[in-house]
Order: sequence, then C-alpha cells, then structure tokens
Amino acid sequence: MYEFRMPSLGADMKAATLIDWKIKPGDKVNRGDIIAELETEKGDIDVEVFEDGIVDQILVEPGNKLPVGTILAIIKQDGEEVEAPEKELITAGTKEAKPKAPEPKISRPGYQEPEIKEKHRVRASPLAKKVAADLGIDLAQVKGSGPGGAIEKADVERTAAELKKEEKPPEMVSPKEKEVGAERPAGMRQAIAAAMSRSNREIPHYYLETTIDMTQPLKWLEMENKKRDIKKRLLPAVILMKAVAKALTDVPELNGYWQNDQLEIQDGIHIGFAISLRQGGLIAPAIHHVDLKRMDELMPDMLDLTMRARSGKLRSSELTDSTITITNLGDRGVETVYGVIYPPQVALVGFGKVTERPWAENGMLDVRPVLTATLSADHRATDGHKGALFLEALNRHLQDIENYD
Repeated sequence: MYEFRMPSLGADMKAATLIDWKIKPGDKVNRGDIIAELETEKGDIDVEVFEDGIVDQILVEPGNKLPVGTILAIIKQDGEEVEAPEKELITAGTKEAKPKAPEPKISRPGYQEPEIKEKHRVRASPLAKKVAADLGIDLAQVKGSGPGGAIEKADVERTAAELKKEEKPPEMVSPKEKEVGAERPAGMRQAIAAAMSRSNREIPHYYLETTIDMTQPLKWLEMENKKRDIKKRLLPAVILMKAVAKALTDVPELNGYWQNDQLEIQDGIHIGFAISLRQGGLIAPAIHHVDLKRMDELMPDMLDLTMRARSGKLRSSELTDSTITITNLGDRGVETVYGVIYPPQVALVGFGKVTERPWAENGMLDVRPVLTATLSADHRATDGHKGALFLEALNRHLQDIENYD
C-alpha cells in the first residue's frame, strides 16, 4: 500500500490547495503519471505519482488547502488487499468541530416555541464551490445543470461570464481587484524570503569566483548557429548548463543534498535554472539528466520549461529534483552574481554577462570576451579545494566545447 501525500515542492512550501484529480478509484497508475493538480504560491502544478498501482481510495476532494504531508489518496499494488479502514473523505470547507449538546427545550406557561424555517441548501460540487469563491459568485444566483439540479463548475463559469457583461469596463480596476491580482506574487515573495532566510541561517556558505575566456565557446556557437534554422539556434545559456553538468561529473560532491546531517551525492544531474516570472517572483525548475543530453535536446527543453514556468504549468518533479541550481543574470547587465543556496542543495553556480576585457596569455596582451563565474557552496559538504576544482573543470570543459556531444 502506498499513501499518496501532499508533496513538498520546495523548502518554501508549507501547504497547497488541491484543484483537481486526474484519476478515480479503480484506475491503474504508473510511476510518473500526473494524477492531481495543485495550486501553490508558485503557480498551478501537475503532480506525479511515484509508485505503480491501482487507486484504492481518494481521501480529499478538490477545493481543500492542506499542509505538506497530508494523505490525499491510497494506492495499492495489483492483488494487494488494503486492510486500512476507510478514512473519512475531506470535502471542501470541512472543519473540525466538537458536537454541540442539544439545546434544552424551554417549558413554561404561555411559551410557544418559534417556528424554524429550514434554510435552503445549495447543492454544488466542491470544485464548483471553490470556483464560485474565487470568482466571487453567489451560488444562489447559479442555476445548476447537474443531477438533481446540482451546480457544477461549468454553471458557475457561465454565470460569471453573464455577470461580467454587466460590469464596468476592464480598464476600470478597483483597488480590491488589484489586491487580489497581486496576491500570488506577494505570497511567492514571502515564500522565497522564508527559504532564503533559512538558507542564510542554516548553511555556512563559502564563495569562489573565476574569469573565463569565452573566445572559443562564442566562436563555436556562432559557427553552429549559422548551420541551423533560426528556430533551432542555441543560446549561450545552453553551453553554460552543459559545461556545469560536465564539471559535476568531475566533482560530484557538489551534485547532491545535505540531509540527515550528511552529504547525499546524487547519481542524476538535474540542473535547476532560475526563471524570473512576468508577474513577479522567481522559480528554478529542473532539466533532468543534463549530462546525458545533447545541446540540441537541451535547447528545446529549456524553452519549454521557461514557457510552462511562466504560464504556471510545471510538473512536481521539476520543482523537487534539482541537484544544483544555475542563476544567470548576464542578460540583465550584471557582471558578477553571488547566489544563495536553495536547501537541501549544496551548491549554486552564478554567471554574469560577457564583457570585453584585457587578457594576458603567453606574454601577449589582448582584448577578449570574458565571463565571471561564481560558486556558492555549503561548507558542511565541501571545502574551497573542491570548489576550486569544480571551477577549474568548468573552464576546461568550456574551452573543449567542440567535444561536448
């Protein structure tokens, strides 16, 4: 038996709202299948299952905001009998409350008990209730089309569209509406601040930097892109990501997590790269197995991940599997970046912009395109010697770019 729990999608996540199930009891699921959708401060996330099996019980209905670790469903393996007792289904709006003792009846001469009119109960699915709450729709205004007149999500959306026609022009946005629109970015900033505060508090950082001659990589990139259709051209960020992956194969101690008071080196090299979101905030989803992919594969992966991150359509594994993070602020004009490690990772690599600087080599002075690369690392996991070896390997692999694939 496998308990599918509310996942932790990063050190800054405490709770999330279940938006929708993609499965139902009796469905067969395989590892990696998307089975649920969550609403988090980072956007709407498709959540994958990590075990094969058959869905036995769904314990939470859509619309509930629950803390990390809450059991959401029970998944059993083929032929397995689940002996655990059926748990009470958590429905939207469920609250824990102690039963109240019945009110004593008043009995005195001349007293007449007042007539109590039964309040009409609106029948609506949990998802319809959530959508109505998000859109500010009174369910009493909605005509249901479901069984027995029950209100469904489509009914709420239809009513909202009808009411919108009667509202003020879209450019006239009230302060309250602006406040609602800013709620998620503000929440994300708070979550990021909490994670970075934890990082600075718990992780003894050390920082190293080096300057890299980018003459060879940029020449190679220019020649490669001349051979390609404009839609398939490579960006410098792909070269840097591939070089980081190759350097990690030389210095694997920087590719891992600090957990249970020890370094846990990871076999897969899954590089997270920081993406700034248009509505504000930052997210660093992972590209998996960067060391095993050719740059022709990495480029579309990077573009796809960036697009889905900005539209709020990431998968849970893309937020949890990063073994190291890259932040590149060169396109913002920054020359040197000193990043803060995202726990439980043990390292972060920063890249600035390429600038032309004097460069001395073999007694000759020249002007060359130069990049500053920095390393922020956890001193509990490695020391400056290992960090220096990594930066040396990074430089070496960038100069040997013709042998990347």
